[in-house]
Amino acid sequence: MTGMFLINVLLALAWVFVTGAFNLVNGLFGFLLGLGTLYLIREQIGTIGYVRRVRRLTALAGLFLYELLMSAIRVFGLVLTPDLSKLQPGFVAFPLTVDRDFEIALLANLITLTPGTLSVDVSDNRRTLYIHAIHVPDPQALCEDIATGFERKIMEAFR
Repeated sequence: MTGMFLINVLLALAWVFVTGAFNLVNGLFGFLLGLGTLYLIREQIGTIGYVRRVRRLTALAGLFLYELLMSAIRVFGLVLTPDLSKLQPGFVAFPLTVDRDFEIALLANLITLTPGTLSVDVSDNRRTLYIHAIHVPDPQALCEDIATGFERKIMEAFR
C-alpha cells in the first residue's frame, strides 16, 4: 500500500514537472492521472488493493462531507427554532464494531467534527463509545446511522 502511494505521488510529480504548472490543482490532477494509470495496469503490477483502498477512502471522505453538510443544516434549524423546550439533548452509548485504536479514534473524531454531536469517552474495554448529541429523539436511530455510515465505511477502508 505505502509503495503504491509513493509511486502515485511520483507519477503526480512527474506530471507537474512535465506540464510546468507548479500548483495544487495541477498536482491533484496529476495524482488522479497517476491513480488512473495504476488502475489500468493493476493486474500487471498488483495494485488492485491500492486502487480499491483509495476508492474506499474517497467514499469515506464523501460520506463525511455529506454528513457535515446535513448536520450543519440540522443544527442551523435547531438554532433558529424559537421554542428550545422541544430540544432533546442526551448521551448515547454506541456499541463499537471497530476494535483497532486507529479506527476507534477516527470514528470518534468524525463524530466530534460533525456539528451537533460530540464523542465523550470510550469504555475501558473499548467496546462502547459514549456520544453526546444536541438533539436525539431516537437514540437507537442515531446508533444505526453511525453503524451503517461512518463505522461501516471505516471498516471498508481500513480492513
